[in-house]
Amino acid sequence: MKARKTRILADLPAHLLSRPRTWIAVGVAGMSLMGVVAATAVAPGSAPADILFERVVEALPAPVAIDTTEDSDLPFVHNERIQAGDSLQAIFNRLRIDDAEALAFLSSSDEGKKAIRQLRAGRSVTAVVSPAGQVLSFSLPLGNTSEQVVIERGDKGLALRASPSATQTAMVEMRSGTITHSLFGATDAAGLPDNVATQLATIFGTWIDFHTDLRKGDRFNVVYEAVYEDGNPVRAGRILAAEFINNGERHAVVLYRGSSGKEQYYSDDGRSLQQGFLRSPLEFSRVSSNFGRRLHPIHGSWRNHNGTDFSAPVGTPIMATSDATIDFIGSQRGFGNLIVLKHRNNITTHYAHLNGFAKGLAKGQGVSQGDVIGYVGCTGWCTGPHLHYEVRIKDVPADPMTVALPMADSFNDKELAAFKRNTAHLRQRFALLNYELASAR
Repeated sequence: MKARKTRILADLPAHLLSRPRTWIAVGVAGMSLMGVVAATAVAPGSAPADILFERVVEALPAPVAIDTTEDSDLPFVHNERIQAGDSLQAIFNRLRIDDAEALAFLSSSDEGKKAIRQLRAGRSVTAVVSPAGQVLSFSLPLGNTSEQVVIERGDKGLALRASPSATQTAMVEMRSGTITHSLFGATDAAGLPDNVATQLATIFGTWIDFHTDLRKGDRFNVVYEAVYEDGNPVRAGRILAAEFINNGERHAVVLYRGSSGKEQYYSDDGRSLQQGFLRSPLEFSRVSSNFGRRLHPIHGSWRNHNGTDFSAPVGTPIMATSDATIDFIGSQRGFGNLIVLKHRNNITTHYAHLNGFAKGLAKGQGVSQGDVIGYVGCTGWCTGPHLHYEVRIKDVPADPMTVALPMADSFNDKELAAFKRNTAHLRQRFALLNYELASAR
């Protein structure tokens, strides 16, 4: 049998260019199973299976070390990431700074105290330190802003100044993980930041009960924003796309700005994950009076009760049940303090007897589902603290607990085609991660 020729990596470009082009792979950069900065998907079946790889190992001479520690006055330059729970003293200790004067100077100045109060894990400090451990320059970031506080030692002693921070760069990263015991155990093993892991649990929580539904071997792929400063990760942002395979069933979402102008998560076939209307405008409450005829507690006569009453303590936050525009905000006879929200499809919702309104609200202003718009009270005709909540369709009252309300924004055929076209680059990343995972097995 004729032996197949092996090739080393340097031979591959010429070999691939000379082969019949049955596939094309473009722009793959920074690719790895656990983290990819930017990449495009590789078509299934495109792996060059007929090529054998040979690893070449070459011994390199050790680099020549230069000892600058003896009789040298050259300063040391350090770049150190702030860790959770860090104090300024702990950072100085790690950097081998022995400078009580600089520590006291930073800790006593207003700018320094502000920066110390706002230490954020993941940000970076930069220090120039003399061989004796004395601070020559020390830059401390101000919270998560682009500003930093810089202490410098000059001929006249220590001085403090504000300075723009190093340029921050937003990048797209990807992670994959497989469940062995728990979701957060798998996200830790995959190197997924905690806030991204929490987002993942929230997004897929409508489909998966992470206490009871997880199975060993379930897996996930996540594409998310990451912010870097001087090559160091500063913080993670939003999930841009995610895929979760639970017990053989696939769930996938992408972040997309629809025709309403709002970004929200959609399944990768274009269905919004957001509910059209929340059924209750209060997180914790009980229904004290239902929709329909009742004996009025103040007037003592039978009347139509055009809403649902939720009993709750004074000051309980009240949420907008759907995206809307404020149609009325103020006081109105028996309703007391009242907000009326105008939604699409000729639907309005009414929130009455409020103790007060959220700050900054005004007629004509837009609000989003879940925004706090006011607080439970007992203004107007009221016998105890509660929220009177109404839903009206074309100004006709409907039972808020049973009425069929529209779901969140849905796409027409043209919008769906645009959605699939504009999110293809995100969904293709799933294919790349799954291909890498299969290749590693």
